[in-house]
Amino acid sequence: MRENELDQLVHGLVDLMSQVGSVLREATIALLDADDGLARAVLADDEIVALRQSETDAVALGLLLDRDQPVATDLRTIVACLRMTADLRRMAALASDIARIAHLRHPRRVVDEHLAPAVMAMADHALRVLAAAGRALADRNVAAAAGLACESDETERLQQELYRGVRTESRRIDTEDVVNIALVCRCYERYAEHAVELANGIASLAGARPLDTAGPVRTPAA
Repeated sequence: MRENELDQLVHGLVDLMSQVGSVLREATIALLDADDGLARAVLADDEIVALRQSETDAVALGLLLDRDQPVATDLRTIVACLRMTADLRRMAALASDIARIAHLRHPRRVVDEHLAPAVMAMADHALRVLAAAGRALADRNVAAAAGLACESDETERLQQELYRGVRTESRRIDTEDVVNIALVCRCYERYAEHAVELANGIASLAGARPLDTAGPVRTPAA
């Protein structure tokens, strides 16, 4: 695959990562501020993200169709690109789920002031992982991509911290909000996990072997 063609793919992926990060950032603000207008905007932007994914996928598939007999490295690069756009699309959907919870509970605030810092910490961590993945992709830095694997432990720590906060505040929170906070927590966890999984695609685009990003199977603390 020619370098300028790979650059086009990488540019499209980096732009998509930036957009997916913006969606989560806005969904988090909508959730914590009970901002229904912003929540609706995030839900509307979901179609824009889907369109951008389709455009990036079309570039990758177009490169494949332009070749009568694509070599193994070309196929690996294109498959990696398609997997990364699929991860990013799922991440955008998770952000939309957070916005949808904020919208459905409006004007009630789902997360009170006691739990807001823990939720914000999960959001900030997920966004930091995505930003690190974006930098690693732009530089095609396999070592930086491999470093994302250790972020799963921090995701788990923040998740357990939020669960502890919910248990502490459980007498003041109604059952529906407890369920919604658990769902929101799961969305942030899955978002961060998909961001970590992007490391494999970055390695493939850089011509390296797949990385071991699989962490231990975890269950919520009782």
